[in-house]
Amino acid sequence: MPQTTHPKEETPALVRPGVLRTSINVEPLTCTIGAELSGVNLGDAARDADLFAEIKQLLLRYKVLFLRDQDITRAEHVAFASRFGPLEDHPVLGSDPDHPGLVRIYKDLDSKPEHYENALHCDGTWRECPPMGAVLRCVETPDVGGDTIWINMAEAYRRLPEHIKTQIAPLRARHSIEASFGAVMPMEQRHRLKARYPDAEHPVVRTHPETGEQILFVNSFTTHFVNYHTPQNVRFGQDHAPGAANLLTYLISQAAVPEYQVRWRWRKNSVAIWDNRSTQHYAVQDYWPAVRKMERAGILGAKTF
Repeated sequence: MPQTTHPKEETPALVRPGVLRTSINVEPLTCTIGAELSGVNLGDAARDADLFAEIKQLLLRYKVLFLRDQDITRAEHVAFASRFGPLEDHPVLGSDPDHPGLVRIYKDLDSKPEHYENALHCDGTWRECPPMGAVLRCVETPDVGGDTIWINMAEAYRRLPEHIKTQIAPLRARHSIEASFGAVMPMEQRHRLKARYPDAEHPVVRTHPETGEQILFVNSFTTHFVNYHTPQNVRFGQDHAPGAANLLTYLISQAAVPEYQVRWRWRKNSVAIWDNRSTQHYAVQDYWPAVRKMERAGILGAKTF
């Protein structure tokens, strides 16, 4: 019977799992993020509270979990994701009419040439309460290409220089759907989108509500700092624009560091479960004209602090 493996690094006390089921094999994929689980079916976990609790503890430890051969129904997909909390209805992509909260992300030759996925981002930070996480299942994928990358933003914060940590500790930033999804829309439609979802403001360093970790919380939805222009940072007016912009660019660029990343190659019925509070991700769009079909259930989150 396969045995559960454990990472060598110390895990925060709040997220140490108890005795794990011996039927679940856990294989860490990098030194900082990601583990592949085997010996478990998410349909069973949707019905078994203890099994789900074990998977949740592993998610807090590894930040993104991967599973193969999950031939589950859409109803089971939604039921499993709903164990984390209520599901979101995406304002642009919408939900499957028969399974509220399940978003179909289908890319084929008839798809619009948008670029919503192939950017380093944390889902929905333009919301006042960004999503807690998501469960993504592969329905169809190319033989090669269409991988997804996840990034550990707690590790990205931990390894920042100390003077940068001090500088960004009090900073807050704006995140915008208008400047991302709305950018391709006609002006009137874009303004209606912003009226429905005003720019959100979040701390540049957020605290994970369950693990207590500090997380670098800026990404491609982030437009600017809202409280940078202070006497401590700005001697003259010309200090403000390049100073703030350069710092934000530097912070956003931390997600591109390979040491913080894991890359997953999809196959049909593969699943990824990620903690959106502590990660970013990037869907590699290198597969055209092949077809890639994914289905995602996003889980509502709480206000950042």
